[in-house]
Amino acid sequence: MVRAGDVIILAVLALLCVGVIMVNSAEMTVDAQTGVTFKSILFSKASALALAAMVALLCARMLPVRCWASNPGLTRCIPLLLPIMLAALVLVYLPGVSGKAKGAARWLVLPGGITMQPSEVAKWGMPVVLAWYATMRGGALNRFWGGLVPALVVLGMVAAIVVLEDLGTGVVILSVGGLVLIAGGARIWHFVMIAPAPLALLGLAIIAEPYRVQRLITFANPYAEARGSGYQIIQSLAAIAGGGGTGRGLGFGLQKFGYLPEDRTDFLFAIICEELGVMGAALVLALYALLLFAGWSVVKNERRMLLKLSALGVIATVGIQAIMNLAVVTGLAPTKGIALPLLSAGGTGWILTAASLGVLASLDRSRPPISTDEARKPVEGQPTLFGSIEAKPIASAAAPATIAP
Repeated sequence: MVRAGDVIILAVLALLCVGVIMVNSAEMTVDAQTGVTFKSILFSKASALALAAMVALLCARMLPVRCWASNPGLTRCIPLLLPIMLAALVLVYLPGVSGKAKGAARWLVLPGGITMQPSEVAKWGMPVVLAWYATMRGGALNRFWGGLVPALVVLGMVAAIVVLEDLGTGVVILSVGGLVLIAGGARIWHFVMIAPAPLALLGLAIIAEPYRVQRLITFANPYAEARGSGYQIIQSLAAIAGGGGTGRGLGFGLQKFGYLPEDRTDFLFAIICEELGVMGAALVLALYALLLFAGWSVVKNERRMLLKLSALGVIATVGIQAIMNLAVVTGLAPTKGIALPLLSAGGTGWILTAASLGVLASLDRSRPPISTDEARKPVEGQPTLFGSIEAKPIASAAAPATIAP
C-alpha cells in the first residue's frame, strides 16, 4: 500500500520539476532551432534552487518530528518563533539589511548576497505557533476573552506587518491562522462576530495604497484600461486562450516575449496553459489535488493535537495560496502578487514549502499503525473539529496535549 507521505514526496518532486522547466521556458527567448534544451535547464538558477528545495524536502522527511513533539523542553521553545518572526519582519524596513523590488520592502539581504523573504518564514511559522497555543490551552479556545483573543492579537500583529508590503501573503496568514484556531476548538460564531474588524482593516490597507484601489476597479472591467492597469490580466487570459488543448509547444509561447509581466513568477500558470495547453494545466491541477489529498490523509490520521494542527496549517497554506494564485491568473480575483506554490520562480518560497511538506511526510513515516475505529474515536473534554482535548492552562502544561486513543 502506498503511504500518504510517499505520495507527498512524489507530488512535490513532480511540481518542482515542472516548475524548473516552465520557469526556464518563461525566461528564455527561443526560436525554432534552439528551443528549450536539457543543458540550458540543467545549469540554470532555477535548477539550483529546485535542487536546494529537494534536499530540504528529503532532509525534513528524515527529521524525528514526532520525538521532538514529545519532548516538553523542545515544545516550550515553539513560542520563541514569534519574536524571531517579528524581528525579521521589522528588519526589512531598515536600510542596509533590506532589499526592495518594485518599491516593496520584502527581502533581507544576508552576508554573501543571499536574500531571504521574512514573510515566507512567518507564513510557515505562524500555524505552528498557533497550533502550540491551541494545544496548550486545550478547550479554553472556545472562550472568547480568555482563549481566543490572545491568539487573535498575535495573529493580527504578524499579519498587519506583512500586509503593509505584501497583501496576498498577509491574507494567507490570516486565513490559515483562523482555520487552525477553529480546528483547535475556537467557536466559528466568535469569528463571525469579529469579522467586521479585520475586514475594515483590510479595506483601510487597500485604500491606503492607490494601486490597490486601482486593481479593484480594474477587476470589475479590465478592458476599460486595456493599455494600463488591465493590461496584465488581459495578456494572461490571452495566453490561456492561446494554448488550446495541447498548447503551442514547450518554449514556443508568445506572451513571454515582453507581453505578459511576471510571467515566470505570479503568472507562470498562464505560460503553462499557453505552451502545454489544457492537458498541461490539467496535469498541474491533478498534482495539486494529489498533494492536498495526501496531506489531508496525514492530518486525518495524526493523533497528537500539536502535530495534527501544524500539519493542517501546512496543507491549508499550500491549498489557499494555490487557489488565490489561480483565481488571479484566470481573472476571478483582483491582480495580486502571490506565487503558485512549488512552481513560480522563488528561492525562499520553494525551500520552505518543500521543507514543510517534508515534515508532513516525516509524520506519516513515523506514525504507528492504528485501526480505523481508533482513529475516529473521540476523547473526553472540550470538542474540536478533530475530536476533543482537555483544557490545560499554559503555565501548568508540562507536555503538549495529545488526543488519547
